[in-house]
Amino acid sequence: MQNHTTPTRRQVSDTMLLTAFLTFSGGFQDAYTYIVRNHVFANAQTGNIVLMSTKFLAGDFSGGIRYLFPLFAFAGGIFAAEQFEARFKQARRLHWRQSILLLEILLLGIVGFLGEDWNLQANMLVSFACAMQVQSFRKVNGNAYASTMCIGNLRSGTAAVSGYLRSKKKEQLERALYYFGIILIFGLGAGVGGNLSPIFGIKAILFCPILLIVGVVLMIAEER
Repeated sequence: MQNHTTPTRRQVSDTMLLTAFLTFSGGFQDAYTYIVRNHVFANAQTGNIVLMSTKFLAGDFSGGIRYLFPLFAFAGGIFAAEQFEARFKQARRLHWRQSILLLEILLLGIVGFLGEDWNLQANMLVSFACAMQVQSFRKVNGNAYASTMCIGNLRSGTAAVSGYLRSKKKEQLERALYYFGIILIFGLGAGVGGNLSPIFGIKAILFCPILLIVGVVLMIAEER
């Protein structure tokens, strides 16, 4: 009697294809908020903390506030995504990650219509959306990663290279290529965002919902 093992089907949320769209969008958003929205990072909260602390200690409290509130918004996005997953993970009509992307699309769409007088609120919305994304999409082909920042990916990729040089295991090299590929895609997204933002101004962020809509379509197509 033969035993037939059914191969495990990988979810689209765990594939490099969807990761590419999410990561490109993440890089784009960081460039957009920094260039268009008063030099605040959407994702790089370490940078925001450095700039915030510099402003506060220099006595520029209004300048520090513009970095403090996006930091709180990012933390709120992580909290909201974790709560959402806990409550709706078993939902059948719509996968909880699809719901997160749809909400992110809505928030980024709103940002595209907020004027310069609303830069603080716009940065908070983008940071909140980015945090939900990074909390909800954390693996690519089984490897933990971040779609909206590079420091963790750089650490993991370099560690995988070191592991490969010691063990010569192919999976270590593949893991390194995934991480460095993600960093490259993030950089491309940031570069495109950095060049399109001065041209399109506030509305440049509207390119990101288009990318995320593709991600939702990929996830829905998998189910059907």
